[in-house]
Amino acid sequence: MNNITNPRLDFFRSQVGQTMSGSISPFGRWLNGTIRVADYGRLVADFMIREEMTNPAGVLHGGAGAAILDDLVGAMVFTLGREYAYTSVNLTLDFLHAARLGEVVTATAEVIREGKNIVHCEGRIVAANGKIITKCATNLIQTSVKLAL
Repeated sequence: MNNITNPRLDFFRSQVGQTMSGSISPFGRWLNGTIRVADYGRLVADFMIREEMTNPAGVLHGGAGAAILDDLVGAMVFTLGREYAYTSVNLTLDFLHAARLGEVVTATAEVIREGKNIVHCEGRIVAANGKIITKCATNLIQTSVKLAL
């Protein structure tokens, strides 16, 4: 499906500037990012680092960073308009800098290669000063779950 006749992508485009509090992903609702860009194969959202997302040092917990990227990549793949749902088969992460409590970071998810059954993506979380906090590479595989829209 292309981006001209893609109701899922159209929905995400209509949500630019809005929080993800209405996400179909319960975990995505908890993360509650704000969508900044919704393009075919690319999704960008801002996230406020809340206390429950930090480790004892007061910085973004690695698991929370992984969750932000995994959830955003999943949402971005959903917007590709494919007939079946996709799920992560791996997620490789590099933690490069710290994001502190109260900071707003920007996460980007992008398709690198769209295969028939496997979609390869990359993501990154970047601080306001441009430093890369976390980056990832991930593959998602087509499931047998047929999607409605």
